[in-house]
Amino acid sequence: MPLYALNLFDLAENDLYRQYSRRSVEAVGKHGGRVVALGELDRAVEGDSGVEPRKVMVLVEWPSREAFDTFLADPDHEDLHPLREDGTRNYLWWTYERLEDLRPLFRS
Repeated sequence: MPLYALNLFDLAENDLYRQYSRRSVEAVGKHGGRVVALGELDRAVEGDSGVEPRKVMVLVEWPSREAFDTFLADPDHEDLHPLREDGTRNYLWWTYERLEDLRPLFRS
């Protein structure tokens, strides 16, 4: 089942995320992931979620939870993840399982 990883963050005042982005597409692709969308915050539209808006959004589609977990644990990318972690601020990273529609959510 596909899995979506939603990344929301602000860039840190260094060049580390630029270094990460140069290598991450290949690293993600190695495990079957693909970037579905990139975005820069336009505005917070509605509500007070208790979470400050982040400037950058990256949405990655993975073929499965296993593919995502394998990406995280890949020893070939051991030096890659610190570039992401240290190149950002206020990082939020959430995963979502794919739904064909919302009806399963209403069965509880």
